[in-house]
Amino acid sequence: MKKVIYIIVALVVLAAVGFKLMSNKEQMAANAAVADIRSDAIPVAITEVTSDKLDKSFMAQGNFAPIQSLTLLSETQGQVQKVYKRKGDKVKAGDLLLKVESNTMAADLATAQTNAEKAKRDLERFENLAAGDAITQRQLEDARLAAKSTHAQLVAARQRLNKTSITAPINGEINEIYVEVGSYLSSGTKLYDIVNVDKLKLQVKASESEVLLINKGDKVTVKADAGAGEEYEGVVTAIAAQADPSLKFDVEIEVKNAADNLRAGMYGTAFFKVDAQRDAMLLPREAIVGSIQNPSVFVVNNGVANARQVKVGVVTQDKVEILEGVKPGEQVVRSGQINLREGTKVSVLK
Repeated sequence: MKKVIYIIVALVVLAAVGFKLMSNKEQMAANAAVADIRSDAIPVAITEVTSDKLDKSFMAQGNFAPIQSLTLLSETQGQVQKVYKRKGDKVKAGDLLLKVESNTMAADLATAQTNAEKAKRDLERFENLAAGDAITQRQLEDARLAAKSTHAQLVAARQRLNKTSITAPINGEINEIYVEVGSYLSSGTKLYDIVNVDKLKLQVKASESEVLLINKGDKVTVKADAGAGEEYEGVVTAIAAQADPSLKFDVEIEVKNAADNLRAGMYGTAFFKVDAQRDAMLLPREAIVGSIQNPSVFVVNNGVANARQVKVGVVTQDKVEILEGVKPGEQVVRSGQINLREGTKVSVLK
């Protein structure tokens, strides 16, 4: 009896599952039909090709670099006795950074000085003897050579001793230190990285049409992307004579870092203000499909989108000059192009 009950319950469950699956299938079919109806026309936003004054002003982004940056290397050898400047310290040219053991150099200097003084006295004595024809001319020349040689040795010994006191070659800030007290130096040992950020260089790139609008010495408004909208005045100091492989030209802008808010490596934006204007056919930049090097747009006519190649001129911050491909008054898709193909039906969003 129990077996019969179990069989009946199982049949009821199977029937309920089958009914549910059938209902889901019908609902999915209905949804697909609705989707087909809705996808018949792709909703898009459009804009009109207009003839207007072209503002040639443009902006370019790049990175701030220090006006000076160097890695200081050791010119002497010996053990570090004292470290005077560390990472984060500001320094001026001539400030003492490190002191290296100098006993050996001091002894060499004392010996060189003694030899130089002796050679000088010998030369004076030989010159007096030569005046009375008491020595040969060859002996006098040898004395002169000895005096010059020992003087050169004295100068070299003095320089070696001076190099045990290592000083900053430029103004700046210690960005990194590579030695400590007790470190043994040899010639070429890396000591410090020093950067000067009193002024910074913003290095940006300009297109071939933009670079013709820039001159060395032009004033430029600069903002740091990480800043709070603070503006800085920059001056164009260098313009590349040759384009890079992407047909962009390097432009260097010098910026004073008076408030010390800028750091090397930050992203910055330069705004190039150009007063000259002229009439041009314009489209919003977002209406362009593909790259600026190979641009196209979708033109809407009688509810259908047609792809059309265009030729662009000047590209500004938010507008693109259209030289060929469309006419004033034509309707062009501004957004929604990602879903479009040639001949796709569209509905215009209000």
